[in-house]
Order: sequence, then structure tokens, then C-alpha cells
Amino acid sequence: MSPATKKRLSFFLISTIMFLIVGKFIYNSLQGNTVYFFSPTDLSNLSEKPNGLIRVGGLVKINSIQEKQKNASYTFVITDLKYDTYVEYEGLLPNLFQEGKGAVIEGVLKDKKFLLGQKILAKHDENYMPPEVAEALKKSGNWNKNYDQ
Repeated sequence: MSPATKKRLSFFLISTIMFLIVGKFIYNSLQGNTVYFFSPTDLSNLSEKPNGLIRVGGLVKINSIQEKQKNASYTFVITDLKYDTYVEYEGLLPNLFQEGKGAVIEGVLKDKKFLLGQKILAKHDENYMPPEVAEALKKSGNWNKNYDQ
């Protein structure tokens, strides 16, 4: 093997190894930071519980928000008007978080119907509904024309 061939081969091998290492870092980063969105209907249709953080979106069920003691802990129900998901959340509720309005809760699923919420995404005005929530409501057949306002 000539010295030029050895040089090209070593360059190729080093490049391939570096490419694989960088690819592995990117893959691990994406896998650790990916958060999937589900509606309560999607959760009820799953065969197995997803691991890690997920987002569950829908409407906050009317008369479902309950404050637990004095430590800013809340329980409430997220619904797509077909299925319900019970949420336990500890922290301050956003000002725009209200019953009957759309919200997306990020957290860890304990089982198909119970979510331990870590973050509430309700940064919208009173007429806005997240696109994922609107799509989930349309799929379930519970879309109300008043939501289009």
C-alpha cells in the first residue's frame, strides 16, 4: 500500500468515526428533548404508557379545579369532551388558565388517565385555542363553532 493510499484511508476512517460520534451526540440530544403532544382520546387509545415528558391538551373541565391545602397544589381535569385526563399540578396557575378554556399541560404520565403536571402552557388570549387542541377536538367530533371566534 502506498503512503498516499494509507493517508487517504486514515483520513476516511477518522472522518467516519468523527461523523458517528457527532451523530450519536445529536441523536441523544434530540431524544432527550423531544416532548410529544396527546389529547385525552389519544391517551385512552394507547397500548402502552409513554415514558418521559409529554404534553396533554384540551379544555379545562368546568367545576374541576380544586386547590389542595395552602401549598399552591391543584387538581383539575383536561378533557376533549370525549375522554378526561386528571391532572395534579403544584405551582402557580397562569392568569389566563380558566375553566372551559384551552390549555396544554406538560408533565409525566402516571397512568392513562392521570398526569403529574410540571408546566401549564396557557399563554394566550381568551379566544385563542392551541392548534393541537383544536385539531384534537375536531377529530373527536366535539368542535364548537364558538371556538372559531
